[in-house]
Amino acid sequence: MSKDDISALILEAIQSIAPEITEADIDPNEDLRDACDLDSMDFLNLLAALKKNCGVNIPEADYPRVRTFTGMVDYLNDRLA
Repeated sequence: MSKDDISALILEAIQSIAPEITEADIDPNEDLRDACDLDSMDFLNLLAALKKNCGVNIPEADYPRVRTFTGMVDYLNDRLA
């Protein structure tokens, strides 16, 4: 799976929680919770959607690595390689 595919999966998962968010709204290096106005439950729902869509479980210890869009893309790219 390419990084573009992973980015599309993440954006789709974000939009399932916050449909008003577009790709242009997301600064790739900003905390996703701030950029997308996600609360802690929304963030957990995002991680659950990603697990469902790509089969990668993100343990709590790795949450700091997936706080930004770029970090999440890189993390999933590493796990799916």
